[in-house]
Amino acid sequence: MNNNRFGQDNYDRYEVDKAQPLLEWLLEHVPGSKSKIKATLQGRGIKVNGKIITQFDFPLKPGMKVSVSQTKRNNQFKSRYIKIVYEDRWLVVIEKNPGILSMAAGHRSLNVKSVLDDYFKKSGQKCRAHVVHRLDRDTSGLMVYAKDIETEQILEHNWHQIVYDRRYVAVVSGEIVEDEGTIANWLKDNHAYITYSSPVDNGGKYAVTHFHVLDRTTEHSLVEFKLETGRKNQIRVHSQDMGHPVCGDTKYGNGDDPIHRLCLHAYMLCFWHPITNERMDFQTMIPTQFRQIFK
Repeated sequence: MNNNRFGQDNYDRYEVDKAQPLLEWLLEHVPGSKSKIKATLQGRGIKVNGKIITQFDFPLKPGMKVSVSQTKRNNQFKSRYIKIVYEDRWLVVIEKNPGILSMAAGHRSLNVKSVLDDYFKKSGQKCRAHVVHRLDRDTSGLMVYAKDIETEQILEHNWHQIVYDRRYVAVVSGEIVEDEGTIANWLKDNHAYITYSSPVDNGGKYAVTHFHVLDRTTEHSLVEFKLETGRKNQIRVHSQDMGHPVCGDTKYGNGDDPIHRLCLHAYMLCFWHPITNERMDFQTMIPTQFRQIFK
């Protein structure tokens, strides 16, 4: 095995001396922790014979050249609207900013799917982003997209078995007295596409939301919402039902808009990987703007 360092492009180069799956070989030959090596692989920092490889079981053969990025940054992707949190050959987990749609709707071109499709094309990946679940345009936070139709189908048809924890954080209007609780009722859209709730079955979908207050002032509460069901506008309608609508919500709110945005952020997404069955746990920071209200 030769290990030549070429400083100018920040890659360590190796030559493969025996047939082995890529990740196994990397763990044996490349210094660094297992999680750092996996992150480099997922962050598109590994090349085999000059081509970027993210597949951990890619079969290496003697004589192949492996280049390992010393920076492991994903230099190919820059967007002011989304950040790639994790990527492998089957799926990509992103964090989106408010103001961008999950997928195309009508003539509005700005959406996460098209930003990802453009990135896949530019980085030479022969795949498209497949929508698995959605976040409202003005909600920020974590989302997963499949890179092929098979993965998309597994995620879509088994979503409730695959996703084992999904939480949002919101700034809501007013001071919530209870520390925690549960809201459960039926949600249905009316003809104007406004979702409304009913304590009895109205032919809509049963929805369950658990809430836990993280911080409060006399004007606002910072609340963690844990979804048991994922219905359209569920948190926004259930917040309204509590008498404490999400701040900045033009559809279900009361006009309280302290930071001029919908104060709803999908900050935790935990699921079993649809292909490898690995536990995938993702958590983002609570937005700074939310926290500042409670300083």
